[in-house]
Amino acid sequence: MTAPTQRRLDRWGRIDGGGVNAVFRAAYHYWFRVEWDGLEHVPRSGGALLVANHAGMLPVDGGVIGFGIGEETGRAVYALAHHGFWRFPFVGREISRMGGVVAHPDNAQRLLQEEKQLVLVLPEGAKGPTKPARERYHLQRFGRGGFVETAMRAGVPIVPIVLMGSEDVTPTLASFRVLGNDVPLTLNAMLFGPLLGSFLQFPVKMRARVLPPIHFDVAADRDHYPTSLLMDQAEAIREQMQRALSQMLHARESWWRG
Repeated sequence: MTAPTQRRLDRWGRIDGGGVNAVFRAAYHYWFRVEWDGLEHVPRSGGALLVANHAGMLPVDGGVIGFGIGEETGRAVYALAHHGFWRFPFVGREISRMGGVVAHPDNAQRLLQEEKQLVLVLPEGAKGPTKPARERYHLQRFGRGGFVETAMRAGVPIVPIVLMGSEDVTPTLASFRVLGNDVPLTLNAMLFGPLLGSFLQFPVKMRARVLPPIHFDVAADRDHYPTSLLMDQAEAIREQMQRALSQMLHARESWWRG
């Protein structure tokens, strides 16, 4: 009897193939029915920083993008995630197996510059999933441009990706300020309760569009890049992504059909 094949972990804890289980794979293909446009803009070799919009109470956007690009291009995607996830052993382990890496400049530089990998960052951070309902599909501020500095220092392009549908899988009805944090009330929580509603997501068709890579005419490995330059570039990228997302929404027929 042949022994089962052991799935190998790389130095980051990622399983070969991205560690995606059968449930997520089925959800990608049959629940969210993800379709891609512009995949020719994903570099087939070398490092690149993927930048995407962020939404959802149990965000699936990182998993959808990482799995989709891996399946369509054969390239692994590593996603920078908040260190808090690794405070919980089971959660941190599963995120690592899917390609999640603690968001730290040293980790990003090693992946982009030394290992020449694709790295995903969601610069809206917590502001994306917790924004009020009136700002639906309005990209939040991209911070002070730290992701631009990461790409410049590594000497790699930024590849913007916009994902339509991620804000509708757990649509926000209202947002409340609790202990200094924004806490959204979702339709899912109203229908299924706060716990189950965080996991049960509506079968919304998702469409992802990859925009042309953005290259920077600056030297890599500099100790300092002007803050004004970083913020201007970050805002220009945010505006470009917002235009593309607005166009996709305008052309959408419905949540179900996309």
